[in-house]
Amino acid sequence: MESQSIRHLQFGRSSRSLRLQTLIWLRWLAVAGQALTVFVVAVVLHFDLPLLEAILLIGALGLVNLTLALRYPPTHRLQPGAALVLLGFDLLQMGGLLFITGGLANPFASLLCVPVIISFASLPLRHSLCLLAFAMSCATLLALTPYPVPWQGDEILVVHPLLLLAFWAAIVSMMAFAAFYAYRVSMEATLLADALAATELVLEREKHLSQLDGLAAAAAHELGTPLATISVVAKEMERELKNDEKFGEDVALLRSQSERCRDILRRLTSLSAESEDHLRRLPLSSLVEEVIAPHRQFEVEIALVEKGERESEPVGARNAAIMYGLGNLIENAVDFARSRVTITVEHNVDIVAITIEDDGTGFAPDVLTHIGEPYMSSRSRQDERAGGLGLGLFIAKTLLERSGAKLTFTNRATGASGAQIRVVWPRSLMDINSDRAI
Repeated sequence: MESQSIRHLQFGRSSRSLRLQTLIWLRWLAVAGQALTVFVVAVVLHFDLPLLEAILLIGALGLVNLTLALRYPPTHRLQPGAALVLLGFDLLQMGGLLFITGGLANPFASLLCVPVIISFASLPLRHSLCLLAFAMSCATLLALTPYPVPWQGDEILVVHPLLLLAFWAAIVSMMAFAAFYAYRVSMEATLLADALAATELVLEREKHLSQLDGLAAAAAHELGTPLATISVVAKEMERELKNDEKFGEDVALLRSQSERCRDILRRLTSLSAESEDHLRRLPLSSLVEEVIAPHRQFEVEIALVEKGERESEPVGARNAAIMYGLGNLIENAVDFARSRVTITVEHNVDIVAITIEDDGTGFAPDVLTHIGEPYMSSRSRQDERAGGLGLGLFIAKTLLERSGAKLTFTNRATGASGAQIRVVWPRSLMDINSDRAI
């Protein structure tokens, strides 16, 4: 329920709405297919077919479709209720055409499933269930049609009632299975798209924060010229009015404050130039310390273990995605730990690895294979201090994998409780001296 609320607040219902233009094109395809089938059956094969009724039903579908195409713009999106009505009409039209051409004995009876699949792929569940119930009712009525299947001459194709029952069961079960499949695929695609959009927003925010220093330098440069002009004018005015009892002190104050502004901007520009290298180049140890620092204020102890000499550690470019991703993993470890989180940093000529371990309850065995899916809670709720690891863990995993890392989620070895997350990069991706460095 929590994840549903997040998606609703961020993305609304747009991800589950049907574009009218899509439905119109599908309907034109249905009109063409139905017309071609009737032509082949009646004209080519010379089967006995209620041709007038069939033409009227196909024409009704075409007329409604043409009206919609002329009435609404191509970008119009249907509300769930309106989409349900249109799909219900499509189902009714198809059912009527099948009813006069043999019902469930008609080889095309399985097309009743098409509106149901469209509904479950694009409409809310309650609307789709209504359409599914209506489709099953139509299938039941088609089993009772008095019209035979069009056939040659006076010969009547008789279908055994037991076989007719089998046709009904096959169509109804196919409806249910296809509906469930379409709904699951559509929901997973929607969740993934929304989660990736949230990931991009987080990454843009982190990049924006890291670029503030450059913006400050640019602002200082742009403000320098007008402040210099103000300072020159203030000096001229002070020279002319320094003995003036009314304006002398005000002009002196104006000049001193303009000089103060110039000094502030000069220091800001100097600070940016001095810290530019620090902002762009970050040793591995500094990166880890910077990520850990915000979480040391909690009751949980954070122990840092470095396996490797700092003299040989990689120096990489500051990367907002890596820092946010690692920070999120450490935050989750702190949330679920009882008293201690251990962070182990390793590096050699081939890899850079960071292992995050906590002494909490660990990952539940049945969800280890699903960790990282959007809105998936991946920890036990026994620890009431911590919430579920859903979208946040997905964002962290996605950002780190984009940086070239490989993540492994496991529980700690036998005899030690808690979870273990290992993040491994190729050394070439974490060293700014490499052509492949991020």
